[in-house]
Amino acid sequence: MDTTEQAVRELAKRLGARLMMKGLKLATAESCTGGWIAKVLTDIAGSSDWFECAIVSYSNEAKKHFLKVPDGILLDHGAVSENTVLAMQQGIFMETRADAGISVSGIAGPGGGSEEKPVGTVWIAVSLRGQVRVQAVEAALRSLLELVERG
Repeated sequence: MDTTEQAVRELAKRLGARLMMKGLKLATAESCTGGWIAKVLTDIAGSSDWFECAIVSYSNEAKKHFLKVPDGILLDHGAVSENTVLAMQQGIFMETRADAGISVSGIAGPGGGSEEKPVGTVWIAVSLRGQVRVQAVEAALRSLLELVERG
């Protein structure tokens, strides 16, 4: 096992211990990571005490169906965007009983990148239940402000 893998396992153990101590349940919504975050977390003995579930939503259809990501967000911003991972976070809290969430969407490669979103582009959202609403409002206002300033 290389150092990075060991470091990831140690982070996962620390996170699990903290979630357990605080009595929180975690859910993940993963796209480009393909469930790897959930795997690392559930490899930890006793993780069922603090890990709720994982939703691996590779396709846009899966994001819409399982995480309730609005069609408009995917059409306007694409699957790899701040708006999409924030919507995935909202979906976690709408569709699970989790107290904490991690959402990831990106372009892992080797293909699929563009000039605007090159291979390696990744968006990550993390929040506790309740916080995601404020993050979504901030992203919406920031997006509109950017649009108005360009226009």
